[in-house]
Amino acid sequence: MVERREGSGLRASGRKGYVPRRKICLFCTEGVDEIDYKQADQLRSFLSAQGRIKARRKTGVCAKHQRRLAVAIKRARHIALLPYTAEHISGGQ
Repeated sequence: MVERREGSGLRASGRKGYVPRRKICLFCTEGVDEIDYKQADQLRSFLSAQGRIKARRKTGVCAKHQRRLAVAIKRARHIALLPYTAEHISGGQ
């Protein structure tokens, strides 16, 4: 039987492989209660290159803050602080 040590990269079956680290919610650690839709630079990091909202499993945001983040991004899009699609980024040519 193989001994499991923290950070050794071994699975329970004894095979080597990638063991992902648990992601921590950025907003929970900073104690953010309300996500401001006017901070477009901060919200842009949660958008993909195509302009889509990134998934929770990619960003590590908790469910409560992911819902609030989605609302803030949609509000910022509505008043044209953020693009709806990648075509809007490149100028729509």
